[in-house]
Amino acid sequence: MSGVQRHPVQRALKWLGDRLVALVATIIASPVLLALAIAVLIDAGRPVFFVQRRTGKHGREFPMLKFRSMVNDAVKVGQELGVTDDPHGVVKNDPRITATGRFLRRTSLDELPQLLNVLVGQMSLVGPRPDIPEQSIHYSEHDKRRLEVLPGITGYSQVHGRDEIEWPERIEQDIHYIDTWTLWQDLKLVVLTFGVFGRSEPDPVFDSHNASKTGPADEG
Repeated sequence: MSGVQRHPVQRALKWLGDRLVALVATIIASPVLLALAIAVLIDAGRPVFFVQRRTGKHGREFPMLKFRSMVNDAVKVGQELGVTDDPHGVVKNDPRITATGRFLRRTSLDELPQLLNVLVGQMSLVGPRPDIPEQSIHYSEHDKRRLEVLPGITGYSQVHGRDEIEWPERIEQDIHYIDTWTLWQDLKLVVLTFGVFGRSEPDPVFDSHNASKTGPADEG
């Protein structure tokens, strides 16, 4: 039995807390959200938001929101420039990232619009990061365990390696998170997340597991 199943009362508190915190945070951060939207619009033009289909709890797809941090048609531009062989990969010093995009990614402020995903119940504040459908359809039965809970804005892998680790290791981390879950662990992960804000761009690994899949890259 996973930690999520063992703690029904804590799970209910998480459900309520997600929405209350997301609502309050959205209200408080509204001036910041507006300022960032204007900055993206001035620097990179429309659209301000990058909307991408992601796989959520029990395999249900949903539109995940981010502030756009790459040029338009980033996948095509990446192919023309020969940026990476991995269509899903993170590239150090990626030339497709805009000036505002670098700031947004370094501070993780590009993720702020996902508070709206939390408000409507598509995401949680803490949970496994949502994968794209082109990759999740290749999940093994073991891998599908990471879909037992709502995906999160931040999660275990976000503070334990993030882009420096390959996907199979992230899946094991996510399953470990689900099996050992408590509300207290979520609170600790939120605190640890603040510790990675403003960090330098990581040296990502070439993810051979996902490089073999096809689909749109993360342009946001």
